Amino acid sequence: MFSLIAAIGKNNELGKNNQLIFHIKEDMKFFRNTTKDHKVVMGRNTWKSLPGKLPNRINIVVSETPITEADLTIQELAPFIQKNKGTDEEIFIIGGGMIYREFLNHAKNLYLTEIDNEDPAADTFFPTFDKSKYTKEIIKKGSENGLNYTFAKYIKK
Repeated sequence: MFSLIAAIGKNNELGKNNQLIFHIKEDMKFFRNTTKDHKVVMGRNTWKSLPGKLPNRINIVVSETPITEADLTIQELAPFIQKNKGTDEEIFIIGGGMIYREFLNHAKNLYLTEIDNEDPAADTFFPTFDKSKYTKEIIKKGSENGLNYTFAKYIKK
């Protein structure tokens, strides 16, 4: 099964200039703990934004050209989605915006850190989705550096 995981602002903002907009240590910890020991799928720009391969995960990059440092490069999404959408294994989609859009309709779970802030200069956004098609579970609420946030899990009905 596919699960999307992201930190988003009030207007679904994800990033700006290929960097995350919001930097919350608790969110990084939540991301690390949630995705640990799983496959993570990302686009080429997300891969380039990382300091290196994410440890304790199988790093899969969607790219037309092979990424030798990644565990796997996917050149075509459709066969990968078809092969993995029925599995019980949770595969995390970690960005960017285009990759989230491609996987949204195939995802069972959305793990969203919903941040009560906005950035009008954002250039990358999480896709809008029909919240009525999901059950929302609040995992935790918190505040850090003046940013209020909620860790939420949306489960497709």
